[in-house]
Formats: sequence, structure tokens, C-alpha cells
Amino acid sequence: DVLPSPDGPAPSVSITEIRQYLRAQDIPFHDGYSCLHTPSLFTGDRGDQPLSANAPFTLFIDKTTGSFLCTATLAEGTWQDFQANVEMRHRGITPIPPASSEEMEEDMRQAREDARCIWERALPLWELLDEKETKETKALFGISQVTDATLKRFGVRYLRTARSLVFPWFSPQDATLKGLKLVRVEKKGGTITYVEDTLPRFDSYRNLFGLPLIGRRDTELVLTGWELDALALHQAAGVASVALPRGSSCLPPTLLPYLEQFKRITLWLGEDLRSWEAAKLFARKLSLKRCSLVRPGNLHPRPLDALNQGLNVTKILRSALLASHKSIVSFRQLREEVFGELVNTEQVSGVKWARFPELNKLLKGHRRGELTIFTGPTGSGKTTFISEYALDLCMQGVCTLWGSFEINNIRLAKIMLTQFAGRRLEDQLELYDEWADRFEELPLYFMTFHGQQNIKTVIDTMQHAVYMYDITHVVVDNLQFMMGHEHLSVDR
Repeated sequence: DVLPSPDGPAPSVSITEIRQYLRAQDIPFHDGYSCLHTPSLFTGDRGDQPLSANAPFTLFIDKTTGSFLCTATLAEGTWQDFQANVEMRHRGITPIPPASSEEMEEDMRQAREDARCIWERALPLWELLDEKETKETKALFGISQVTDATLKRFGVRYLRTARSLVFPWFSPQDATLKGLKLVRVEKKGGTITYVEDTLPRFDSYRNLFGLPLIGRRDTELVLTGWELDALALHQAAGVASVALPRGSSCLPPTLLPYLEQFKRITLWLGEDLRSWEAAKLFARKLSLKRCSLVRPGNLHPRPLDALNQGLNVTKILRSALLASHKSIVSFRQLREEVFGELVNTEQVSGVKWARFPELNKLLKGHRRGELTIFTGPTGSGKTTFISEYALDLCMQGVCTLWGSFEINNIRLAKIMLTQFAGRRLEDQLELYDEWADRFEELPLYFMTFHGQQNIKTVIDTMQHAVYMYDITHVVVDNLQFMMGHEHLSVDR
């Protein structure tokens, strides 16, 4: 994915400008947690009639970016698209939801068709041939304690041919099947890993799993990082729970409107410190004042493990820490977090490089909020090494943003793809599509700047990327090219 080109970036808009525009256009609105709520331009009265304050407020405008989503019609677009539709309405023309490209529409249609075929072949777990197979399958996924009633409620199925659990994505608008996530287990030695595949591909997969089961009057929600955790929470504590589409790596802003109805959200994303850091990041998007976080630790494993171990899930939820706090805290408030850092000393060190043990000794791992500067003469291999080092982290789920001011993105992507594949693809072109498909799945983004740039523009782009894609690692290559060689006396 490439962020907007600096030649024509989407103009940023402030919350004040959004409010002023809505008032000037006589559009009723009220303040939500992350969004402003208005009646939809795409439903109800047509033409130049003013929008009624009595109509349902189903259109949500993101306070940070100005992007909108109508939950009634699933129309979405940028702030500029919203303004264009308001102008059309004033001229008596029926507003048209912004269209995706034909290629994208075709991909989505194909993904829906593929998902439907898989869904029809998959069976509910309790309908497998015999009880033994059911028990073995449940044991394999660690869901022996999850009842058939819970699996049935959430619509979980099993695809025998792929030995995968199938989680459906139903449209919140009309309950049609929009996509699927398949999860299978891989055993390597004594370790078990869960491998996920989605239809459509992961960057278009926007399923808040469990959302259709939530009532309009529900005001409390538990947000989890995994579908099986959502099942465990509902069964053990009877709470409304949903799972994020990409676990604790990302909370796409397009999902925020669906979370606006909740006055209290508890984030219980997993049992490691990366999940804890992600929960704090997501709480800022969701509004700190309504969020509570379950701190990971021995007594607070992930929800599925808590169910399997017979722990009191309701009690763990009650112990969640408020995300917002005053400017001054006492040690009593910090006590639990300090204990967590002592218990998880390895994780506190950051995300370890898999291929650079010597680097782990020096830097202790990739830690948020730290700046590392690599220096060396021209041609000494800085870019080659840093692309390898960033790729190592990216393959472990660290969302990475590249700003390559010296070499263009095509050349950089070629270097990284070669390193990722571990082979000279120019000699094996028939393998290109296979490796490119796998490379596309990485949480990796590139800025389109090249040569000297205005620092404010670069910083704004980085901030936008952090909000939109939950970036936790930014690479700038290199500072000299970004800053230019003139004005060396300026405090850079």
C-alpha cells in the first residue's frame, strides 16, 4: 500500500472546520466518542429538503480524518466526498455513494463468491460424522470447553478438507455473507501456531466478528483480538463481545462508527505486552474516558485460556484498569503495572529480531518511542541492512512505514521482496506471483516522497499513517536526503 502522494495529498481537516461546515449547511449533528453523528445523506428525503433532526443519525464522520461511513447503506468516503454529496443535495440531485474502482468491486465480488462456496462446504462442528472426530477437532483448537450452543450462536463452522475453523463475516446491513476467516493449527515441535487466511484479503477484511449478535440497547462491550476469545467471553461472562479483524495489530478507523453506541468498552486483546501496548493505542482512538484495559499477566491470560483454566472471567473483567487517569498518580495506581514489567522482563525489552541475535544484545529489541540512528559511508550497506532489519520485524506483525527519500519505492520493494523470498527471483520469474502474494500480506506501507521535503508535510503524513494503520515502526532513509544539503545552519 502506498500513502497519498505529496503532490496531491488529501487536505487535512480539523474537527472545528467539520463542525463549522455542518452548522453552515444546517446539518444536525451530535458529538460521539470518535465520530460526529448526523442523519444520512443517502437515505430518506431526497432533493434539497434539509436533513431532519428526527431522522436516524446513521452517518458517522471521523473526528480525526473527516472520513464518513453510513451504517444504513454502507456508503463511505473522504471528507471531500461528503462535501461533494452535500452540494449535490442542495442542487436537488440524489447523492451518490463514492464508488470503488471496478477492479476492486470485481475482487470483492469474487471474494464473496469464493466465501459462499467455502461456507456451503463447511459443517457445524456438532454435525461431524462421529463424536470422536468432534472431540479431537475441538481439542486441536483448544475449544473443548466451548459449548455447541456458543459455536452455533456465533455461526462457527469447520472445513474438513483444510482442517480449518471457519468464522463468517455477515453484513451488518442485511446479514448477507461478505467474507470469511479460516484458522488452522500448525504444530512445529512443541509449539502450536494458528495460521489465518481471509476472504477478501486482509486489508479489505473489515469484520468485527460477533457484531450482528449485539442489540441496539447494549451499552457495554468487550473488544478482543481473536474470534475464539469472543466466544469464550460470551459463554463465561454473558457479555457482548467482538473480535478485531487483525488481532492486536490494527484497529481500522472504518470500524469506529460501529463502536459508537457503547458507553463502556473493555479491551482484552491478549496475554502479552504487545497486546497491552496495542490496547493503550486503541483506547486513544476510541476515547480514553470510556475504555478499560485488562492488564496481561499470569492471573489474566487471554479469555479462551481463562475459560479453559476455570478462572472467574467476570472477576477479571471487573479488575480492568481505567484507560484515562489524572495528571498525577500514586504508586498504588502504578503497582500492578510495575509488577507486570518485572514478570515480563523479556517482553518489556521489545520485539526481538529473529535473524539478528547480536542486535538484540545491543538494542534489546524494537521498542516504541525509541530513535535509533545508523550511520556509515555511502555504499556501506545501510539501506540493504535496514530493509532486512525492518522486514524481520514486519514478518512478526510490527506495522512498518518506510520513508525512502534516497532510492525509489520500486527499487526498495524489489530489494525487500528478494530478501523476503531468500532467492534471486529474476532467475525464477515463475515464482514471482507466489512470493508477491505473500509479501503483500505484510503490514508494510511506503511514503511516496523522494528527495528533499518539507518537514511538516512528512510529519503530517507519518501522523496520518499512525492513526490509519496503527504504525509502530517508522524508517527514514535517509535524513540527509530528506533535509537537503542547504541551510545546514538551521536547527534541524
